[in-house]
Amino acid sequence: MSEVEETLKRISSHKGVVGTIIVNSEGIPIRSNLENHLSVQYAALITQLAQKARSVVRDLDPQNDLTFLRIRSKKHEIMVAPDKEYLLIVVQNPNSTEQ
Repeated sequence: MSEVEETLKRISSHKGVVGTIIVNSEGIPIRSNLENHLSVQYAALITQLAQKARSVVRDLDPQNDLTFLRIRSKKHEIMVAPDKEYLLIVVQNPNSTEQ
């Protein structure tokens, strides 16, 4: 098992995790354990949001960069770990009591 697969498996085993998506630099999901239409929707929208957030951080301080983005709504918490070529998106139900 590759390091990426082990990491995704470890993340997915956490309480409340609904799904994980790895997105390439074009905003296309390349690996996901969510349904295809959800993966495509999350990938497109979160990629745009992460790019905007990175832009805001750099506008405030050109020496700085976005390292993590966390969004919490009534139903889900979306955690985004951006990298140069990929985004890791984790969707979680913060109210979940089951593992």
